[in-house]
Amino acid sequence: MAANQDAEAAVLSDNMAASTPPMGFKVISREFARDKLALGSLILLVVLLVTIFIWSFIVDQDVVTTVSLWDSYLPPMSFSEDPAFEGTRYILGTDSAGRDIFGLLLIGARNSLTLGWSVTVVTSIIGIVVGILAAYYAGMVDNVLMRIIDFIMILPQLMIIIIFITLVPSYNVFTFAGILILFNWHGQARFIRGRALTVGRLDFISASKTMGTPSIIIMLREMMPNISSLIIVNLTLNFAGSIGLETGLTYLGFGLPSGTPSLGTLVSYATNPDILENKAWVWLPASALILVLVLCINYVGRALQRAADAKQRLG
Repeated sequence: MAANQDAEAAVLSDNMAASTPPMGFKVISREFARDKLALGSLILLVVLLVTIFIWSFIVDQDVVTTVSLWDSYLPPMSFSEDPAFEGTRYILGTDSAGRDIFGLLLIGARNSLTLGWSVTVVTSIIGIVVGILAAYYAGMVDNVLMRIIDFIMILPQLMIIIIFITLVPSYNVFTFAGILILFNWHGQARFIRGRALTVGRLDFISASKTMGTPSIIIMLREMMPNISSLIIVNLTLNFAGSIGLETGLTYLGFGLPSGTPSLGTLVSYATNPDILENKAWVWLPASALILVLVLCINYVGRALQRAADAKQRLG
């Protein structure tokens, strides 16, 4: 009798396990296993990030940024003609000032990625807070916040960012990041609000309000976990957008201060027709790296988005 009960219990346990929706990590793993392009993009992205951040700290920035007119516009794999750098090989050649393109590429990529990620994290935090507050309180609070966001969205943001950068007296990296944050949080807030409105109408949220649970607890403990997957997806996709915005502004001459290496600084050399046509080693590596990074981040983000949708369907 006991043996039969144990067998029935085992069968019931197996049935419950089979009917239990897969956890978040399992859904993500399954999505990447199905999408080979996303998996390859994830692997390549990790390799690039690890290489950039480790190697860029090994490279001596003072040496890389040292001007050497002897070595101006040396092609890739050339040796230095400057007696002070005798025996030095330039893997990707040099720029007009004789600086190592490979070293500038590593340091510039680190600066662009760090700035892009910092802007993405801060704007996402602001967007999450504003979006959840608007969805939770609704009514007048929602109307006021959404009208502010609508006003910001109709502005010619790129032109206003350029004007702000031009007018700031003591311009530096932190000022540039602050201006980007100021005009990039509204998209995340609108996105989070749309999802949080749906979650806010669910029965367990209404039950928590009826029981007198503090609003901050409801927002942090019950609303945020239900939109966490979408937050991660949004964070990933906005990261690519932040990198593109920084490099684009720097390319136009309104990005990072002069003397601060970045991917946009290297790409901006292509504004010279002679360099664009005859000295592609100066700007092409940075352009290719931007393209690869943005594509990899977008493919990974799309896979995470599909995994979030699948997890939502499965409950």
